[in-house]
Amino acid sequence: MRRIQLANGTTVEVECLSCALVKGVVEPDGGVIYESDYFHAHQDVAYPIRGLVILASKRHVKSLDELTEEEKIDYIQVLSKIREAQRKVLGIEYVYYFYNEDTTHHFHTWMVPRYEWMYDFGRSVESVRPVLLHARNEMNDDENIEQVKKSIAALTVELNR
Repeated sequence: MRRIQLANGTTVEVECLSCALVKGVVEPDGGVIYESDYFHAHQDVAYPIRGLVILASKRHVKSLDELTEEEKIDYIQVLSKIREAQRKVLGIEYVYYFYNEDTTHHFHTWMVPRYEWMYDFGRSVESVRPVLLHARNEMNDDENIEQVKKSIAALTVELNR
C-alpha cells in the first residue's frame, strides 16, 4: 500500500491510485468528466488550471503499445472528443499532450491547455513544468478552484450528451 496525499489534502492508502480512481474508491475533485469502456477522464486538481484533463486507461498497463486495438481506437476517439469539448466549452485554443511510461499509475495522457498568462513562463514545452508549479503554488485559492470546478462541470455536461 502507498500513502498518497490528494490535492484536497486528504490522504489515502491504495495499491494503485489509477485503479482506485477507476473503481470509484477515490473520487477525483469535481468527479469523473467522462468514461468509456476503456478510459476514464478527470481534471487534475493538483494543478488548478481550467480544463487540464487526465485521460487514463482503466486496465493496468503502462505503455501505449500494451493497449489492445480496441483500446487504441477508443483512446483516439475519447482524446478527440475531450479536445473538441475543451475548445467548444472552455474556448481553449492550444493544448500540450504528455504521457510517460515510468509512472506508478496506469497509462495516462495529460491534456494541458495553453492560456495567455502561461507565456510569461516561455513559449515551448519547457515552460509547462514551471506553469504547473505556479498553478499549484499560486492558484490554489478558493476563487480559482471554484472556476476549475465550473469548468469540470461544463466539460462533464458536454462530454456526456
